Amino acid sequence: MPGFGLGGLGVGAAWAAHLALPGVPMLTFAVVLGILAAHLPGARGLVRGAGRAGLSFAGKRLMRLGVVLLGLKLSLDDVLGLGWASVAMVCAVVAATFFGTWWLGRRIGLRGDQPLLIATGYSICGASAIGAVSEVSDSDERDVATSVALVTLCGTLAIAVLPLLQHPLGLGDAQFGRWVGASVHDVGQVVAAAQTAGPSALGEAVLVKLMRVALLAPLVAAVAVSVRARRAQAAQEQGEDVGQGTGRARRPPLVPLFVLGFLVMVALRSTDRLPSAALDAAATTQELLLAAALFGLGSAVHLPSLARTGGRVAALGLCAWVVVAGVGYGGVLLTT
Repeated sequence: MPGFGLGGLGVGAAWAAHLALPGVPMLTFAVVLGILAAHLPGARGLVRGAGRAGLSFAGKRLMRLGVVLLGLKLSLDDVLGLGWASVAMVCAVVAATFFGTWWLGRRIGLRGDQPLLIATGYSICGASAIGAVSEVSDSDERDVATSVALVTLCGTLAIAVLPLLQHPLGLGDAQFGRWVGASVHDVGQVVAAAQTAGPSALGEAVLVKLMRVALLAPLVAAVAVSVRARRAQAAQEQGEDVGQGTGRARRPPLVPLFVLGFLVMVALRSTDRLPSAALDAAATTQELLLAAALFGLGSAVHLPSLARTGGRVAALGLCAWVVVAGVGYGGVLLTT
């Protein structure tokens, strides 16, 4: 309960900060406030002590619910309306960003699952994707928190940087919107960056971004298969029977329940039978759930530990940003 109470205060503060500065998404404020709470003298003891259980619960369980509701933002008609060339472009951007970032993170020696989580966040949909993949990879909470902080920071910087590049890069409004949708991480950050170029840019950005979101389910399933195979191989090397006893219990499901929930929500949205009031309520609920989850994840960031690997993490973030923006720019020019 102390953690839930602290998370509620964090969400309220993030909402108030977003009202004061509408250009910055509420989810960004939630991460930052979580990091501050973990280091302020007055709140640090509560965050690391009595509040830790509730904050960890929010970072995992509420993130799952937020991912499920994210499916209501996407319909099959929206995806098909992009055209096959655009769908292929989005898939290429996601694949290049994911594998390039993951490979580079391994090469520079980042710890644990950080390369996997950062690659996921940059290629799909920021913190939501990191939370989803961390559930099937059973990642350390510190690795998750560090990855979320990095992806959120870079996505927030993109809100200010990308609009300045529209005219130097020779992009029309619709092209700029597609570029933003293909290269910015979180949905809220996409909206904040694309709206600077008008309604046509915003519409294109949201469609392309939601296509990236649609790839969350197959990516999570692929990670689950990889984890199952890795654990089975490790058990065999230790002489265990992976089909019996605890070996089976440790294997993650091929498609986690919350990913199935995400797909059900996509199918439900595709029926076009949900009233707009219900969709608006779901969108608000989703943002509040993700804000609480991101506040919990932010509170797990330990800046002294982050500083020891900060240079490598920052280098990977910068390189991943260049990759996703560069491949996205090339894809937009080829498909428009």
